[in-house]
Amino acid sequence: MVKEKTVYRVRGFTCANCAKTFETNVKNLQGVKDAEVNFGASKITVYGEASIQELEKAGAFENLKIYPENEKLEEQKEPFWKRYRVTILSAIFLFIGWGCSFLFGDHSLLTVFSFLISILIGGWGLFKTGFKNLFHLQFDMKTLMTIAIIGAAIIGEWKEGATVVMLFAISEALEAYSMDRARNSIKSLMDIAPKEALVFRGNKEKSVKVEDIRVDDILIVKPGEKIAMDGVIINGSSFVNQSAITGESIPVMKTAGDEVFAGTLNEDGLVKVKVTKTVEDTTLAKIIHLVEEAQGERAPSQAFIDKFAKYYTPVIMLIALLVATIPPLLFDADWKTWIYQGLAVLVVGCPCALVISTPVAVVTAIGNAARNGVLIKGGIHLEQTGKLQAIAFDKTGTLTNGTPVVTDVDSVSEAFEDGFAILAAIENQSHHPLAKAVVQYAQDQNISYSHLDVADLTSITGKGMKATVNGETYVVGSPNFIEEEIGERLPKTWKQSIMEKQAHGNTVVLLANKKKVLLIVAISDKPRKNSRHVIEQLNRLGIKKIWMLTGDNENTANAIAKQIGVPHVKAELLPEGKVENIKKLRNKYEKVAMIGDGVNDAPALAAATVGIAMGASGTDTALETADIALMGDDLKKIPFMIRLSRKALAVIKQNVAFSIGIKLLALLLVVPGWLTLWLAIFADMGATLLVTLNALRLLRVKEELERYTVILPS
Repeated sequence: MVKEKTVYRVRGFTCANCAKTFETNVKNLQGVKDAEVNFGASKITVYGEASIQELEKAGAFENLKIYPENEKLEEQKEPFWKRYRVTILSAIFLFIGWGCSFLFGDHSLLTVFSFLISILIGGWGLFKTGFKNLFHLQFDMKTLMTIAIIGAAIIGEWKEGATVVMLFAISEALEAYSMDRARNSIKSLMDIAPKEALVFRGNKEKSVKVEDIRVDDILIVKPGEKIAMDGVIINGSSFVNQSAITGESIPVMKTAGDEVFAGTLNEDGLVKVKVTKTVEDTTLAKIIHLVEEAQGERAPSQAFIDKFAKYYTPVIMLIALLVATIPPLLFDADWKTWIYQGLAVLVVGCPCALVISTPVAVVTAIGNAARNGVLIKGGIHLEQTGKLQAIAFDKTGTLTNGTPVVTDVDSVSEAFEDGFAILAAIENQSHHPLAKAVVQYAQDQNISYSHLDVADLTSITGKGMKATVNGETYVVGSPNFIEEEIGERLPKTWKQSIMEKQAHGNTVVLLANKKKVLLIVAISDKPRKNSRHVIEQLNRLGIKKIWMLTGDNENTANAIAKQIGVPHVKAELLPEGKVENIKKLRNKYEKVAMIGDGVNDAPALAAATVGIAMGASGTDTALETADIALMGDDLKKIPFMIRLSRKALAVIKQNVAFSIGIKLLALLLVVPGWLTLWLAIFADMGATLLVTLNALRLLRVKEELERYTVILPS
């Protein structure tokens, strides 16, 4: 029976081309239906069946090592000389050859022998792969290099052939180092959570590996220690630094009943935590998994480059052949000179810089965002965010704190406590922020409601609820909904009171039975303290339209919008109304983001170009619903995210333009016959290193962006 899929970690990737070759080799294994390599995360997903030994054999051309996804890998730190002993030995013979060339001439036996040994030692692995690829008509970078180096040796250019081998080895080592730097954003996340924890079992404390910790175990977390697992505090209180999850370094006070996350730091108090998730299911584990998946997802520009490179390499080989043969055949030029020029074309035409130009930028940007509390779930979403022209916000829990409080209660037709107890009993069945405000008010006023029997509860999305309490039917909701249910208009005096409350930013909720209104309750949700500043930043960033889309009444919505500076408001919208407005915005502005709480706004998030969920400190719903999750519910991350995305887009364009430009410039040197193998390898190696280093600048985007005020979209 064929397994659906298995994920493995890969150690040893040095370049994107090699990863592609490995993917092709695995696809050709018997029993494998398909395979996908995630170069950014150094992983491979195998659809079908293949043993680790078979996979390592498929990756033998680069000595790849394969491990199960969940296996903990100890970092193998080899001494520099041991890791690069082959390159060092090759370099020694290269320098001997150069010395002999200076003393005895380029074509002396000792000189040629030294260069030959240098080529064989340094290029043995390269040649094995190159010949194998040539046999299978796979023309990648190593194939081109193999042909060029052997060609150089055939025409007697031993010195240049050996030098090219050395420069290529240095190029690969530097590229691997640069990609490791980019991948460190994932590795740093993996190292956040401790590997062991102190657990209370059998009336005694014992240190247990996190893999062996079970749900409902009790962790004992001392001051200064990291929390190993997701859980709930059952005893004690402490400030907890949640920067690993939310990106915010300001500690949060946590007491009994509060949720805590793996990888966060307990700062100053002893707490006991009841474990709620296994190590594979913690919020941190899910973030790591989603970041790795995101870094493997091809962005649109990367998909274009991959397709371009597929045709680019054969074209380069054809150009090299023409350069080597046409001048001697048609113009009686020197064969040795133009074969040399053709070999140089092969070297300069290596697509390495072009292929890596986009993925290294995507990997770096997504990793940087994750470390700062923004989870971008794919290269496509990274690119789309950089092109946004309009943004729509939900109100409650997004632009506002999401923790509204009851500010006023009018008892119209019933004793205050009796009516509010019925309202609290009904609202206690809901998870809506307004319902929580009602329940909290009842508790603060010592109004008992638990004795009331609530049955037949029905929720009407965007309007209100119906329920039977102690045998009598009640309705709770907006004034318009209540008028529909009781079948008559509210008195003018009541409407006037309601409108005054709404004008001051309150949401008004009514309680009624089938005959009359019993209570009028005003609930206020204050704007987040940084909402106005964020709106101002978005305006400076050139976002053309900023909207508030809310199910709340128009007066309340306009009052909040006026406080924080949102220019456009659509109120009293049902979920389908929000979707309709998002579609209208997309028709006009094309690239539109919707920002909501990830639950009630799910349809609108899906309809937008980019759906951004307030992460609610890493809730599963937020992670699964949207294209991007703000892990700390911090709106300040939105301008940062847009700037990061625009910067990433700029870097990708720069990298692609530079990669192609340097190749064209080098190829132009063929016309006067100035292109040498040395210059060719420097052009290829230099381009690869520069595009990688340029992409690594994205790791510093947060610091750099503080200095910018206006960045207009391209």
